[in-house]
Amino acid sequence: MSSKISDKSARFTESVIREMTRLCLQHDAINLSQGTPVYQPPDAVKAAAVAAIYEGYNQYSITWGEPEFREAIARKMTTFNRIPTDAAANVTVTCGSTEGMLSALLAIINPGDEVIIFEPFYENYGPDTIISGAAPVYVPLRETRASDGSYDFTYDAAELRDAFSANTKAIILNTPHNPFGKVFTLDELQQIADLCCEYDCLAITDEIYEQMIYDGKSHISIGSLPMMQERTITVSGLSKIYSMTGWRLGYVIASEPLSAAIRKMHDFLTVGAPHPLQRAGIAALNLPQSYYEELVAKYDKNRRQLASVLIEAGFRCQPPSGAYYIMTDIADFGFPDDTAFAHWLVEEIGVGGVPGSSFYSRPELGRTKLRFMFSMAEERLAEAGERLIQVKARI
Repeated sequence: MSSKISDKSARFTESVIREMTRLCLQHDAINLSQGTPVYQPPDAVKAAAVAAIYEGYNQYSITWGEPEFREAIARKMTTFNRIPTDAAANVTVTCGSTEGMLSALLAIINPGDEVIIFEPFYENYGPDTIISGAAPVYVPLRETRASDGSYDFTYDAAELRDAFSANTKAIILNTPHNPFGKVFTLDELQQIADLCCEYDCLAITDEIYEQMIYDGKSHISIGSLPMMQERTITVSGLSKIYSMTGWRLGYVIASEPLSAAIRKMHDFLTVGAPHPLQRAGIAALNLPQSYYEELVAKYDKNRRQLASVLIEAGFRCQPPSGAYYIMTDIADFGFPDDTAFAHWLVEEIGVGGVPGSSFYSRPELGRTKLRFMFSMAEERLAEAGERLIQVKARI
């Protein structure tokens, strides 16, 4: 039956992240691999979902989104992201940002089109390009050291320019970045925007972690920059910020012509996101500013706690600038590769991480890296720390 399987499906594997979750369950390990928040949505938001079910919002909504939910998203995009947004023309509600990204690519890609991707990248972007038919062009994010010993990750401007060509249809941007936690600066975003304008291509930006930023840094949407509103597709959602990954509420913001194409793809992929949960999404987007401040404070404490333990345990890393992941270097532990170490860590130490190779186009580039997430209850994170401290002694 292998001859009946498409060539596309043979070009990528199942999710390594979700494979590590299954391994953690098998060995009763603390799962610091999959980015599933341990926290719950606010009670008021859960109550709104229940109320919506009893009030009768149990059939299809408009395929591209419940009108009041789209209005709430448009207000948020206009005020927080500084992208003037019309609910009727520019907002498409999707089944999570994952579907939003794929719908966007399917809407714009033609045979021969190239898409630039910063590497390492969230593992879905590779299969997304294959499914949509795009040819990926990778630009590395490299570690740069500061005089105080700290480091950041950035790209080489010449390498980025060389990646653009007449075939470039889009560049995928993820800020805050998964897995590095990098927050792109205004100068970097402006440089990317200038190249998009010069080569007449689009920016597709994944901003799902936009509220999770630390150390006084701030989120900037590339679509808010001059000349970029019409050539930016902004993908985001409620999954991470409101701890509701199972609700599958994402959205895509784009110009009216792009939105029309995205809505066609979305319609025939999923028809629509869950109607009663969209109603509850209105309540989530109307939460006070204090909710976000408390969220960041909670995650900030977690990131410092986990980074400190990892360093003590012999991992090379530092607290990230955004999102809720820490990418570590495991070269000092002497394992042949990241997958072998990740499996050993689950089976012998009882903590799960994600092999770094899953974030690279060529697995060997990530063979000395492992990603951990810190969206975890304080006591459970402390227990993971106690286990991780044993790593050096057990090798």
